[in-house]
Amino acid sequence: MKIAVIGSGNIGSALVFGLLNEGSIAPCDIRLTDISPEALAPFTAKGVRTMQNNAEATKGVDLAVICVKPSQIYDVIKEISPSLTDNLLIISLAAGIPLDQLSQVAGRKVLFRAIPNTAMAVCKSMTCIAASSDVNQVQLNIVLNFFSYVGKVMVIDESLMNAATVIASCGTAFALRYLRAAMTAGVEIGFRPALAKEIIAQTMLGATVLVSESGNHPEVEIDKVTTPNGITIRGLSEMEHAGFSSAVMQGILAAYGVLKG
Repeated sequence: MKIAVIGSGNIGSALVFGLLNEGSIAPCDIRLTDISPEALAPFTAKGVRTMQNNAEATKGVDLAVICVKPSQIYDVIKEISPSLTDNLLIISLAAGIPLDQLSQVAGRKVLFRAIPNTAMAVCKSMTCIAASSDVNQVQLNIVLNFFSYVGKVMVIDESLMNAATVIASCGTAFALRYLRAAMTAGVEIGFRPALAKEIIAQTMLGATVLVSESGNHPEVEIDKVTTPNGITIRGLSEMEHAGFSSAVMQGILAAYGVLKG
């Protein structure tokens, strides 16, 4: 498989780093574009074909993954349109831009939207996919297989893509804000920052894997470590008294409101 990644910003870089780490696609079969040669230099050193011409990058590839800001997506599609063939699968990672609008600019409907997160860099992303109506099962399987290289992937209805953006993409930042807060508290009770980070990060990882692999509701696992008159329930009660759950919910709803307009 030959792919073009248009844009080497945070999300484009995460995707390419993840693909390089996973190893199923050879570096020479990955094309990465950016206007800045300096931004491309680390990837060039790893054998990735780097270039500044987006249209040139999409010639002869199987997938074109457009990793640019929503305000730039239409210009990029117009720029690469001379290189578009019927066999080229176009995947937009631009948040908030629906498939019908992308299709109008591209001139065809075989398009995908994907919402991953920056954990692609370590092959642990949660990627949600929505496909245009003209996509067939073979094409869908190609895209699903591609994103499975960098984490878990699922197909959702396009009407849920904005919601997926908030809980899966923005969700990385939300989870890390908890990590930062817990680190600060860990320092207050005696740990060095680096050690607090290591302990809390592994605890968060263990908690998420526990829920994911067991299939249990989070409260089931919470109950297992919450004993009467114990320290866990005291901590949870204080967090709720300070509005922890409400703050998380309101933050997610506020972020979703930005995408809804």
